[in-house]
Amino acid sequence: MPAPPPARPVPGAGLPQGNKRTPAMAPRRGKATRRASETASGVSAPGVKGGASAEPSEPAAVPGAARPGARRCGPAGASGSGRKKPQVRARTARAEDQVEGPAAPTADAEPPAAPGHPQPRATARSRATTRSVRAGRPQSGAPEGLGPGPGPRAPAPHLGRREEAPGAWKPRAVLEKLRLKRQEISEAAEVVNRLVDHLLRRLNSRESEFQGVDLLRSGSYYERVKISAPNEFDVMFKLEVPRIQLEEYCNSSAHCFVKFKRNPKGSPLDQFLEGGILSASKMLSRFRKIINEEIKNIEDDVIMQRKKRGSPAVTLLIREPREISVDLILALESRSSWPASTQKGLPINNWLGGKVKNDLKRQPFYLVPKLAKEGSRFQEETWRLSFSHIEKAILKNHGQSKTCCEIDGAKCCRKECLKLMKYLLEQLKKKFADRRGLDKFCSYHVKTAFFHVCSRNPHDSQWRYADLELCFDNCVTYFLQCLKTERLENYFIPDVNLFSRDEIDKLSKEFLSKQIEYQQNNGFPVFDEF
Repeated sequence: MPAPPPARPVPGAGLPQGNKRTPAMAPRRGKATRRASETASGVSAPGVKGGASAEPSEPAAVPGAARPGARRCGPAGASGSGRKKPQVRARTARAEDQVEGPAAPTADAEPPAAPGHPQPRATARSRATTRSVRAGRPQSGAPEGLGPGPGPRAPAPHLGRREEAPGAWKPRAVLEKLRLKRQEISEAAEVVNRLVDHLLRRLNSRESEFQGVDLLRSGSYYERVKISAPNEFDVMFKLEVPRIQLEEYCNSSAHCFVKFKRNPKGSPLDQFLEGGILSASKMLSRFRKIINEEIKNIEDDVIMQRKKRGSPAVTLLIREPREISVDLILALESRSSWPASTQKGLPINNWLGGKVKNDLKRQPFYLVPKLAKEGSRFQEETWRLSFSHIEKAILKNHGQSKTCCEIDGAKCCRKECLKLMKYLLEQLKKKFADRRGLDKFCSYHVKTAFFHVCSRNPHDSQWRYADLELCFDNCVTYFLQCLKTERLENYFIPDVNLFSRDEIDKLSKEFLSKQIEYQQNNGFPVFDEF
């Protein structure tokens, strides 16, 4: 009787139950292993120094906007094995998580390099993937985890500290360069506070139409995300106006006319009414005139900059001891309910929670004299909604955990990502200063995109400081997608598209997109150019 044929081997037989591999996973592991061995043997990957692609000229195409090997700040614990880790709301502080205690508004301290808790051993596949991201290797294909709309990429497991590939850029070194010096902060704060306090006393004098005005300090310095030098400050002079009625301007959800529900007889604001509408241009002109007269009585060397069309700010330049620009913005404060256009905005329910959102929406909102544009003209009576105080509050308490970035909490990299994003745009605008259209991009575009990435990736464990390079890469990728789709929704008013062609022309968006792609694929060389 012939012997029976030998039994066919069963895939995964003999392996422990938790380590079984499907046939589809085996070749992927082998491919990653080959990539890791190639890197170890000295094979230069595209995008690493020595194998970098050529820098694009003006509108030259740049390959590979997205790289599927990169992780995104996605749900914690997502990995190649499909197993889920529990979400961590708060972790015990480590030596590398320590930050500076309460102080004057300064840049957040960089945590010192120190070993953390034991981390799981990285596989060859995960190490190869991480090296390709850090070295900025361009790859083809769409980013993982993206649906029809723009969104960040799929995550990989946290593997602790990893070796950097040769030629990889070092974001912590860049951040160290951007830190504000305490001596400069102290000197700048002293002269700016002296100027602002003097103007506040003048505006509250009996001869002023702006009695009752108060200060609202906003902007990157007070949000602790200022970079390079404390040379720019934004200060709002807020004036509460009771019982006002807002009328939307030409289907523009951000601009509106301001009317009084009851005409305040004898009010100093009567002189600014035009047919029952409070004129933004008239109030701004009077505000500017008072400031211009008063800086002559200030001992410091202060001059007023030329007026910019459509800008709500009165810009002063302090020339001694060093040049400091101060934007003074007149703002009307309304304590009524937020306008209907904001109903679907502020998407922080999954990030900071519904209770925090409700508390923020109980705060007043502001109206600044930023005029709506009609072709080449500006509408003189319009005001624009402003929520800069809410942005400041979000950045101050940015963690899902209440102890995020505190002494006893875990350090995240959210603010570091925002600083690097701002620096990237700032450096590109310097490099291509002669390029028309780039001046239309500003740090507010970067901050808005950053807030959207935070909403899409709400957990603190998705922003671990050890994953700074990857989280920054995902922020850049999202910003690129906004440029390519020509859509960046205002964080508070979703109907407002900050990247519409009425705001920024298509060619400027394409140019900036290609330049950012080049930087992303080649380790951000522009960070070392100026």
